[in-house]
Amino acid sequence: MTAELFDAVSQTPAWQALAASVAKGGVLSCVGVTEHAQPFAVALVRRLMPDRMILVVTENPAAQERFYHDLTTWLITGAEDTRGQNVDASLHPASLGALGVLCYPEWEVAPNESRLPTADTLSDRLKTLMTLSVARSATPQPPLVIATATAVIERTFSSGELESRCRVLRRGDEIDPLDLIEWLEEQAYEPEAQVTEKGELAMRGGIVDVFPLASEWPVRIEFFGNTIDSIRFFDPQTQLSREQTDEVWISPGGELGILRRLVFEQKNADTGSGSHEGADAAGTRRTENEVAASENCCAADGARIGTLAGYLPADSIVILCEPQRLADRIRGGPTASAPNPLMADWDAVMTELSSRGIVRLEFSQAGSFGEPALDLGLESIDVFRPETDRQPDLLVAEAQRREFLSQVHRWLRQGHAVHAFFNNPNERQQFEEMWRDAGFDRGVDTGAQQSMVPAGSGLAEAGLHLHTGSLGGGFVCSAGHLVVVTDGEVFGRYKVHRPRRLKTRTIAPTSRMIETSVSDLEEGDYVVHVQHGIGRFVGLERIRSWSSANHSADQVAGEECLVIEYAPRKEGDQPPRLHVPVSQIHLVTKYIGAGKGRPQLNKLGGTRWRRAKDAAMNAARDLAADLLAVQAARASQPGFAYPVDCPWQRDFENAFPFEETPDQVRAIDETKQDMCAPRPMDRLICGDAGFGKTEVAIRAAFKAVLAGKQVAVLVPTTVLAHQHFNTFSSRMAGYPVRIELLSRFRSRAEQERVIRDLAVGSVDIVIGTHRLLQRDVVFKDLGLVVIDEEQRFGVVHKERLKQLRHLVDVLTLTATPIPRTLYLALAGVRDMSSIETPPQDRLPVETIVAPYSDQLVRDAVLREMRRGGQVFYLHNRIHDIESVALRLRMLVPEAKIAVGHGRMSSAQLERTMTRFVSGEIDVLLSTTIVESGIDIPNANTIIIDRADRFGLSDLYQLRGRVGRYKHQAYAYLLIPRHAALLEDARKRIAAIKQFTKPGSGFKIAMRDLEIRGAGNILGPEQSGHITAVGFELYCQLLKQSIAALKGEQPAQRIDVSLRLDFLDSAPSAASPVAAKKRRSTPQDEFEIPPDLGVEVPRDIAVWIERYETVPDLGDDEPSVPVRRAAATLPLSYVSEPKHRLEFYRKLAQATTEAELDTLRAELRDRFGPLPPACDLLLLSAALKPLAAKAGVSSVETRGDRLMLLRGNDYIMIDGHYPRLSRRSPKARLNEIRKFLISIAEQVADNRTAAVEEQTSARAVGKSRQRKPITSRRDHRSHD
Repeated sequence: MTAELFDAVSQTPAWQALAASVAKGGVLSCVGVTEHAQPFAVALVRRLMPDRMILVVTENPAAQERFYHDLTTWLITGAEDTRGQNVDASLHPASLGALGVLCYPEWEVAPNESRLPTADTLSDRLKTLMTLSVARSATPQPPLVIATATAVIERTFSSGELESRCRVLRRGDEIDPLDLIEWLEEQAYEPEAQVTEKGELAMRGGIVDVFPLASEWPVRIEFFGNTIDSIRFFDPQTQLSREQTDEVWISPGGELGILRRLVFEQKNADTGSGSHEGADAAGTRRTENEVAASENCCAADGARIGTLAGYLPADSIVILCEPQRLADRIRGGPTASAPNPLMADWDAVMTELSSRGIVRLEFSQAGSFGEPALDLGLESIDVFRPETDRQPDLLVAEAQRREFLSQVHRWLRQGHAVHAFFNNPNERQQFEEMWRDAGFDRGVDTGAQQSMVPAGSGLAEAGLHLHTGSLGGGFVCSAGHLVVVTDGEVFGRYKVHRPRRLKTRTIAPTSRMIETSVSDLEEGDYVVHVQHGIGRFVGLERIRSWSSANHSADQVAGEECLVIEYAPRKEGDQPPRLHVPVSQIHLVTKYIGAGKGRPQLNKLGGTRWRRAKDAAMNAARDLAADLLAVQAARASQPGFAYPVDCPWQRDFENAFPFEETPDQVRAIDETKQDMCAPRPMDRLICGDAGFGKTEVAIRAAFKAVLAGKQVAVLVPTTVLAHQHFNTFSSRMAGYPVRIELLSRFRSRAEQERVIRDLAVGSVDIVIGTHRLLQRDVVFKDLGLVVIDEEQRFGVVHKERLKQLRHLVDVLTLTATPIPRTLYLALAGVRDMSSIETPPQDRLPVETIVAPYSDQLVRDAVLREMRRGGQVFYLHNRIHDIESVALRLRMLVPEAKIAVGHGRMSSAQLERTMTRFVSGEIDVLLSTTIVESGIDIPNANTIIIDRADRFGLSDLYQLRGRVGRYKHQAYAYLLIPRHAALLEDARKRIAAIKQFTKPGSGFKIAMRDLEIRGAGNILGPEQSGHITAVGFELYCQLLKQSIAALKGEQPAQRIDVSLRLDFLDSAPSAASPVAAKKRRSTPQDEFEIPPDLGVEVPRDIAVWIERYETVPDLGDDEPSVPVRRAAATLPLSYVSEPKHRLEFYRKLAQATTEAELDTLRAELRDRFGPLPPACDLLLLSAALKPLAAKAGVSSVETRGDRLMLLRGNDYIMIDGHYPRLSRRSPKARLNEIRKFLISIAEQVADNRTAAVEEQTSARAVGKSRQRKPITSRRDHRSHD
């Protein structure tokens, strides 16, 4: 963008008059300003008056978002004028960024609702207010604020009140941590066990975690006594620290809740009541009582409560976009009939703002206020390039494109300056090629200010100027001889409602593989122990070591255990319980069977579990062989190897207007690598709704078309087919690609034409439902089949798809993965790409479960309409859907309501969906025809009637229809008011409410398996084995069988048993209890079944009735007593059971010293300095990887003797057991560590010597001088 463009327009008489009028103040009406030109007008006002603050008021959040993105594009060249202002917002909330543009959103909830605004909404509001309060002293250039009409009248803190509620904490400050916690709770921060969201706090010992609303990262404040020792930011996903800082600003943790409390206090003061009961609850950020209805007549306290207007300087400029719409929106809002103390009067606010200077921008030439107006002459470009809701045929689109290019050429010949904006440089290059192909081969200015024709009488420099930037639409300024066009007009893309986002650097979310963890277990859940079978989880217990029974009561001894209850050996007996140390929790998984029935518990020591496991192992081997045979047959089939990406492919991908997530980039690369391989592709793309799976398919389809191949896109519903048709057409506009639709939305004649053209090869991409699988559909050269939501097709259709997989490349898209598919992909049988990273600004959908009520439905619809959005209303019974529509029209007469379902005619359904996509309909009442893939970013509320009748995956898919952009979305699950829900229905509703965060698809699928059972997802012949051993263990056996048949040798893991009698973390082998069991219990009665391919530690039965033979050391015991100590996670250090289990799981899975060091650093970072018991726990755990490296399977101490078992022999030095000389537990652990290192080094030397003997005939040189290490088999002798 050049400064001359602004200067040229600002010199016109109309703009000179505007500048003079604004300088005087008062109210000025400006007409003839089209919507797309309003951001340009504001940018020009800012350029004319850079020293005055500007407030822009838009109609609703959607208009606010569009205005923000267009305005930033116009201001992008002003960034160099404001350099030096960009301060880290985490350090100082008054950061304006490079452009100085702030958004002040509205709450999006009514003041008298029990719910509160989202944390992100409050964050934007508070950051804006804090910036305005310090703008004059902290920033050289006043900010520009964009607010909605509702936000302008919403009450907020007064400037003085906000200042008193903010706090700066610095390293070295003296403050009691408990006092800080009390202050944070007063500011509406909510205590949690772990801080993950804005507005939360947590305290663990001397560490306070808090996530300030005005900060990008949460803050970890560590105290030394009452002194702040360090302040550091941390990642809310990993909980690990990032970088340190010297100070941090703490803003209030809420706004609306605190304001309600202030109104409550003011009401009591006015009435003379001293009761403050309930006031504290009203101040919390998420849990609060509604303000009583009588408070609506209570006036707000002006000293503590104000509005945004109170933060504006006296010389501010207020710009109202379409003021009549703003007034109408307020009059139709929630406070129009019932005033609320938290909402100011619109007319009063306008009167207050008029003293600062108001500019009204209107498109209508007549104006709305019947007073003289200034015509700025910023006209719409739609008359030259009308927007369409549907992509025309290829020939029609090409003719329209050439006609528009001719119009651009006419503007140039008339002496206009034409400025064209494109999303990226590749689009700009594509336009230059189109321009030359159209015969307009004169020079194009790309930044050097060249004129294509001599300047006419206009003020702007004539010529065609190309820029990189995102704008919603173009306009014409006749007075300034200026024309602005965008990529939408040039390429003729159909109307896109999603605002484009500039590709900015953002915080990349952490992507994690989803794991099934025992930390999610609840008492009563069925679990599977690898060695002992199916039992019932009872809870957690701490078991005291046998040798520590005489210790003092204040000493923490023993190890925490998962208690699992099994079937009694005889009827009437007490059920036996197995205590599994938490260090071995990786051996326990949650039980998921093939059906809904409760499993039969196994008996400890019984043979039924061993037989079931043997049978499951054999069945897994057979299934693995069949799967590998299918894979081998597919690999042997010749396939088409696509060429590498050509320039068109790269240009096409660079034209994507959004920023790809890392997972999305990886999925695209893996798909293209498969296409370039000389074998048919069969890849699964797995990702939640809105995570970008369709873009992966679009790029693969475009690559196939460029190679001369045809593409078939198969979808389950006609509505989704139409959606994909529009998406593919929009993305490929400007390229010679013919895309057709084959579904009920097309007449019989149109379908026959498409089928004929497919056969001769004139159609490149066809998108359709199962109609594509019928025998009359023949392709000339089919290369790629894209299948969206394969699980929704029937058995007959799936058989047809299996046939296609042997012939062409297949790309399957799914949002809720079948766990079978996931496990097969992890086992290497099927290729899969997982997209787990949510797009930028994606918020969890707020899920509300409530009985049906007319008032609830009306409030939900009106709330969405007030912010310019649309609503899905799901009613899955066609026979009475019209009566529901009638009731809705009576409930919400303000809304435009339409009905859509599968029995409507194709033309009627298409017309309804088109109107909904274009925004003509407020509420779409439909069946589940909208379940799959519908992407309407403007629809952010879904109401599901009788949610108890839907399956869990169905509810998840339906909820995925909303929340596909940055605005908060709502899902209402309505259930009968008095009906008793079935148990499964209650579980489904609870699960969908629990898993709300983006990326929960796999958790939903696994929970659905728990509720419904696994069924025959691995085949009917396998369902019995799944019932017998559990789904997860069966899949592990299957994975190992596949690896074995492939000839892959998994790394052998030596599970080391630690029995250290100077630590109270595990039982002593010489305990009297063990001796008693040795005498009374036959060893074979409780023999552990042999390993069936599953990794099992040797000490798995450490708590069950079994005793292993150990050497007899005689009576030579140490004369000096050994001081014993606890080695565990103290409850005072890590108090939350979920966190304790999490760390125990990590400890059990750690196989290297590096992993243990990482775990130690994480504990230190999150919970503070390690207590001695925790330090000993980690030091003892560090012995395991060292022992494994030395080939030692058991490390045991008896008094001063160290007993190391390698194979079947105990290690001796000079014919003696090693002795420990140190007394303290920590020193003894270090002694053992050094000895294991010595053994490991000699083992490594021996291996090296063995290799040298095999590869060389020379004698091995002198060995390193060490005491010889031998083994001793005679267990009766001692040193």
